[in-house]
Amino acid sequence: MERIDRRKRQREWFRVGDCDVAWLVPLLLLMGIAAVDLLTSEQFRIVSWIVLVPSIAAALCGVGTTVVFALLSLVTYVAVDTVYPNQYRAGNADFVLVALGGALAVIAAEARARRERREGHMRDIAETTRRTVLRPLPPGWAGLEHAGVYLAADTDARVGGDFYDIQPGPHGTRVLVGDVQGKGLGAVETAAALLGTFREAAYHEPDLATVADRLETRMYRHRGHTAALGRYDGERFATAVLLSFPQREGDTVEIINFGHEAPLAVGPRGVRPLPGTERLPIGFGHLTEGLAGGAADLPSADLPAKVPAEALAPELHPDETLLVVTDGVTEARDRRGEFYTLVRELDRALARDPGRAAPKRLVRTVRDGVLRHTRGRLADDTTVFAVRRMADTSD
Repeated sequence: MERIDRRKRQREWFRVGDCDVAWLVPLLLLMGIAAVDLLTSEQFRIVSWIVLVPSIAAALCGVGTTVVFALLSLVTYVAVDTVYPNQYRAGNADFVLVALGGALAVIAAEARARRERREGHMRDIAETTRRTVLRPLPPGWAGLEHAGVYLAADTDARVGGDFYDIQPGPHGTRVLVGDVQGKGLGAVETAAALLGTFREAAYHEPDLATVADRLETRMYRHRGHTAALGRYDGERFATAVLLSFPQREGDTVEIINFGHEAPLAVGPRGVRPLPGTERLPIGFGHLTEGLAGGAADLPSADLPAKVPAEALAPELHPDETLLVVTDGVTEARDRRGEFYTLVRELDRALARDPGRAAPKRLVRTVRDGVLRHTRGRLADDTTVFAVRRMADTSD
């Protein structure tokens, strides 16, 4: 998992090696004001500008450092001002100004420190939530080579409605990648509900179509529960791609597409979309002729009883990687409003280096391309997930 942390990058400007040198900025300002005041004539006094020093410290440094600069500003003011004859001294009024400015700077630094601690706590909670929803996947999990990147558009929240997971089981290894409509905790809750159902159904159900039906049922149950709690947030839905790598020998992969961008087969021969059984987004199944059975507890009594469609199983060559992205990639725009052309960029990258089809390199290529195209200004949460069967190294 990777993310963008603008605040951390901004702090890097004030580091030399492992040392934070932000205190150099107010120190140089203090020395500069004192030097200019001493080197100019009595008619040009700027010693009272020292009031700016603790304010700068409050913006860049901690509370303790700000207190030091507030006191140092007072001492420097008195030392510089007493050099001049009485008739040219700035006097007590400016001394009070510097003292008051230092006190206000310390208060501001303390308020900023409290806010940053609170934001840090919220980021830790969001990080824990993200790891709960998007659990870490072991390398080579279930015989699949995989890689995934999640980039949150809201860098403070670090979590949104994008989700993915791999679930091995007795009927093959299933993969789910999707995007819940909307943002905020409601989207996160929906993603967690779908992933929980996927992990159980993908393990137990022999048919991928039944797993898809269970996801549809879970969405209706979840919406009914939130509505009963008084938190009805509209007809929330999710687009997703549901995959299955059967245990039987062969290079086929079963695909059910819930209104998502088609998965791409990426390999040395280029990029091609893989067809799959097309369904409406998860949550809109009542608009077609079918929904999984066992829906007696759903709020709508007139929901259909069964979806008969089976998953299509196109061929995936051994040297091809299956790539699934969310709309954070397909709808990424630059400053001129032009979309990121994923297929064209991948074709160019593969032409230069066919080895980029490996999952880790492929995910890194797409991630870097999107960030470069948008200049780091993501308009939506972005997920890039790549997976393929691991090469059989047995004799």
